[in-house]
Amino acid sequence: MNRVDRISAILIQLQSRRVVKACDIADRFGISLRTVYRDVRSLEEAGIPIIGEAGVGYSLVEGYRLPPIMFTREEATAFLTAEKFVEKLTDTSTAAQHKSAMYKIRAILKTSEKDLLESMDNSIEVLKSHSQRRVNNTDHLQGILNAIADKKVLRINYRAGYNQLDTQRDVEPVGVFYLDSYWHLIAWCRMREDYRDFRTDRIYALTETGETYSGKHPTLKAYIAQTAFEKKLETIVIKVDNKAVRYINEQRYYNGFVSEKVDDEQTEMTFLTISVEGFVRWFMMFGDCAEVISPEAVKDKVRVLAEQIGNRNS
Repeated sequence: MNRVDRISAILIQLQSRRVVKACDIADRFGISLRTVYRDVRSLEEAGIPIIGEAGVGYSLVEGYRLPPIMFTREEATAFLTAEKFVEKLTDTSTAAQHKSAMYKIRAILKTSEKDLLESMDNSIEVLKSHSQRRVNNTDHLQGILNAIADKKVLRINYRAGYNQLDTQRDVEPVGVFYLDSYWHLIAWCRMREDYRDFRTDRIYALTETGETYSGKHPTLKAYIAQTAFEKKLETIVIKVDNKAVRYINEQRYYNGFVSEKVDDEQTEMTFLTISVEGFVRWFMMFGDCAEVISPEAVKDKVRVLAEQIGNRNS
């Protein structure tokens, strides 16, 4: 990305949040903090009213906004793809709000971009697998998100999966995440006096108590990281030939898949697993098209298992 495009992108980033840290800008564009300072100074010299505070970050003067911007072809199709995911993987309330936002986005697109989305609409689809079960009373996501934003205490009626018992609990919501075809709510449970993971499809009633909470909770990211540490989850990194990725796309989510990086020939995948033995045996299913990057202990287990298989079939 050239400097002019980067500076324009920084301005858009400043409009996207109330405060943007210099380190966040540096991480996004892979540049040094000194370069960030120089780019921000260029924006100020161009007349952009930026407020900067040491240790806090940058923000635009309240009320300052650029006129509607034009989207690239790739950005426009990315919006359409995201719309398909939201429609199938969230509750009806969130999907409706997203559709309303998409109407506003479409309204400022150029005619050529609108025509592109129309032509592409039938070429992108998100399908629910047979393992994705939708049950009644799952339309709680938007209510949970509102409660998180306003720090509202929620009262939920919850059916536990392990014993099928119904309980009513007052909880302080921390965040939500999507894993293994289900949405999960992480919240401080006042009944258990501890943090709990609630699958939203098991919440069959949800109301706001009218009470707000003032206590500080860890961020969702920090909670998940701490949970992984406490459960002694093993981080495993592998590389899979791109031609084989499609055969494990769904299975990987049942083996602790976290993230991926794609290059021309291979896809690097990172997993968090509680069972290295189980992961290694799953890995052997496609091991002829993959390699373990780390840790060394997992490489050793793969070698040992491969030798055992060879000896039994020799």
